[in-house]
Amino acid sequence: MINLDKRNPNNPPVTFSKIIWKSSILAMIFALPALGIFLGIYYSTGNLLVGAVLGFGVHFVTLVFSGRISKWLVKFQE
Repeated sequence: MINLDKRNPNNPPVTFSKIIWKSSILAMIFALPALGIFLGIYYSTGNLLVGAVLGFGVHFVTLVFSGRISKWLVKFQE
């Protein structure tokens, strides 16, 4: 496969399956907590506005830490 890391050619090559797998995990980390909070609040209280505000807040917080989360996920090699 193609080795995209020019600094250290001894690293294992990046495969298409690793890219798909890690990007799917990253998408789930960003989307599912906010969606769970939104749906949980909406179905338990029936209040759409509170659910949307808290869901957006959780989504925003996860996006603030997206750089750290993605760096951790890239370091976690299989």
